[in-house]
Amino acid sequence: MNPKKSLQNLAKQAIKGKRVFLRADLNVPIQRGVIKDDERIIASLPTIQYLTSCGAKVILSSHLGRPHGQVVEALRLNPIAERLSSYLKIPIQKADSCVGPEIEEKVSQLKEGDVLLLENIRFYSEESENDPEFAKKLADLADIYVQDAFGTSHRNHASTAGIAHYLPAYAGLLMMKELDCFDSLLTQPKHPFVAIIGGAKISTKIGVIKKLLPIVDVVIIGGAMAFTFLKAKGYEIGKSLVDNDKLEEARDILNAVDKARVRFILPLDQVVVPSFDQADDKQIVDITQISADKMGVDIGPKTVKEIGHALTGAKTIFWNGPMGAFEVDAYSYGTVQVAKLLAKSDSITVVGGGDSISAIKLSKLEDQMTHLSTGGGASLAILSGQSLPGIAILEEK
Repeated sequence: MNPKKSLQNLAKQAIKGKRVFLRADLNVPIQRGVIKDDERIIASLPTIQYLTSCGAKVILSSHLGRPHGQVVEALRLNPIAERLSSYLKIPIQKADSCVGPEIEEKVSQLKEGDVLLLENIRFYSEESENDPEFAKKLADLADIYVQDAFGTSHRNHASTAGIAHYLPAYAGLLMMKELDCFDSLLTQPKHPFVAIIGGAKISTKIGVIKKLLPIVDVVIIGGAMAFTFLKAKGYEIGKSLVDNDKLEEARDILNAVDKARVRFILPLDQVVVPSFDQADDKQIVDITQISADKMGVDIGPKTVKEIGHALTGAKTIFWNGPMGAFEVDAYSYGTVQVAKLLAKSDSITVVGGGDSISAIKLSKLEDQMTHLSTGGGASLAILSGQSLPGIAILEEK
């Protein structure tokens, strides 16, 4: 059972009139000032609405993009403030900084139910450095800290972890939803349990695969990381991407799979091209027929069919990572087909990772999934058994 205290463990009267520092993940794609996908904003609304309904004075914080401690005009949070205001039906005050006398004055003028959105927290280098003085300045603005940014909970930053050394810290509603979901996956999944793991680098997924082996019934591997396993098994992979320094770990996993008696599915066929930018010359070949002058960029129809068979009757499915170079339309077939297979399934379907979720949204299948995680890196970290700084600091039940 998820051991962390939720915001809802606090009596509403304990929140009323209090200054609440809410760390959300409002890191949404913005092009020329226009928000392209506001899913993370929508996901953050329940916690904000709960706090305002309780009469809290909400000090809202988020990052946007990677400004590396510099002020980047295109990464200001003004469009997010406007979108929040339209959803919440209340005016959102937007600050141009995060700490200092101006912010302290704005906070002192907040009334119950007000929301003040601070500027992009990553405009300050002290944020990613988890500078204790900076964290203390943030904490001095508030009475209570609420962590609702699951997507950044694996970052040991001032606003995601450091601030909680100075304030009582609780999980927001979105954070609790994420934690409960992944706790269920790890401790009480319904079987058969199938894990689909894709993406480019095996190095980021090794921990997850090892952690899941004693729990799952089937592991399906796709994306470029599959070539490391294929090479470890002695296959010719041509010019395909491979983590050569992880071949031994791949062999260790393959040995562990045999001992765990888990079905381990690698691609049966591949879409291959002479080079990444030669999509017009793509062809589909069996996995044993990748020539030295070709590279694999997507799974083929045989593999999709095999995945479909493996998902038949599944009760729980976890998917993280694309099946190929999904960002190129010509190489997106496998990833989109997997999204459609999950949508047809009657199982519990949990999806983490930007490209996997993008494929689901592209296919307009969001409503047919049980849970779309707001944190790809965080979901991998939690499933691999790591302690996440932004979660470890939260109070226990």
